[in-house]
Amino acid sequence: MMIIVSSILITLALVFYSTGIWAERIARILKPWHVVTFWIGFSFDVAGTLAMHMMAEGKFDLRDPHTLTGQIALWLMLGHAIWATVVIRKSMESMLTKFHRFSIFVWLIWLIPYFGGMFLAMSH
Repeated sequence: MMIIVSSILITLALVFYSTGIWAERIARILKPWHVVTFWIGFSFDVAGTLAMHMMAEGKFDLRDPHTLTGQIALWLMLGHAIWATVVIRKSMESMLTKFHRFSIFVWLIWLIPYFGGMFLAMSH
């Protein structure tokens, strides 16, 4: 049951985060609702990661490539959401139109553990 819950949570993270990233990229300007989708995607990712951690019975090994890339992606997502929040709150005009360049980079990095985890799950 936990594998289903964690898979749903991580997939919701993909849906929300991708929606925010691609909507921002198409609009070519960061909008407040994009930031909301970043935070929602991040929250679902954290919840899904915690569910997976519970299934792994507390084993946490950064030498494992999936664990390492997952941690890097989570920290990048957090930094991305915080920075997007700052840019919106302070109305940093020059960053509003350039932010999508950073967003796509973070999203691409995030896809590595997403698809890696999918591959690992299918191989078991």
